[in-house]
Amino acid sequence: MNREGQGDDIIIASNLVKTFPGPVRALDDFSVTVRRGEVLVIVGPSGSGKSTFLRCLNGLEEVDSGTIIIDGLPLDDNEKHRLEIRREVGMVFQSFNLFPHLNVLENVSLAQRLVRGKSRARAREFSMELLARVGLADKAASFPAELSGGQQQRVAIARALAMMPRVMLFDEATSALDPEMIGEVLDVMRQLAEDGMTMVVVTHEMGFALEVSDRVLFMEQGRVIEEGAPEQFFNTPARARTRAFLRQIL
Repeated sequence: MNREGQGDDIIIASNLVKTFPGPVRALDDFSVTVRRGEVLVIVGPSGSGKSTFLRCLNGLEEVDSGTIIIDGLPLDDNEKHRLEIRREVGMVFQSFNLFPHLNVLENVSLAQRLVRGKSRARAREFSMELLARVGLADKAASFPAELSGGQQQRVAIARALAMMPRVMLFDEATSALDPEMIGEVLDVMRQLAEDGMTMVVVTHEMGFALEVSDRVLFMEQGRVIEEGAPEQFFNTPARARTRAFLRQIL
């Protein structure tokens, strides 16, 4: 998907190694760069390291070795750097993680006031703009339990956008949804892509990957097996392992 405004590398991940007890090598000398305004979709079998990579990007997991630089800022032991990166990198998970005791408007407004220091009125105004953007302005006073799964995930996207991030990470954002609810979340993600948001998306939605991504990356055992433009990746993959994976899921 060609969009204007793509430029320099905003994410540079170099030679990442991440192990878990077992030993499991979730990331094995993994390197990737993402351009500003690019939509990178990451696919691969379960346990291939996709979600671990996203969690490392915003500091939820620590790498054993390697470097991560986001918009010129290294993700290192400097706590100021880590806090800045967490403010600038929004993440949407499989589970919605909304506060059940807060209504939709409060869920979207809270971090703006606590982290960005906005007044209640400014946070409320911006939150309503974001809820309108995801098609949920009429649900501002509702509580999470009163919403469908698709609606809750759209609120989670609005909450992440409320921090005005430079990068959005999506970790299987539709996998917990009923099939009829997936489309409404993908529609919001498509709009973000069209608006030029830098996005790294882990998903099994191959139609979305073909339509919206600028580049598709296939991971297995913590490594990059193949990457390329979506048309090339899906129609003429170079690696036998990629072809076998696509046969199983398409």
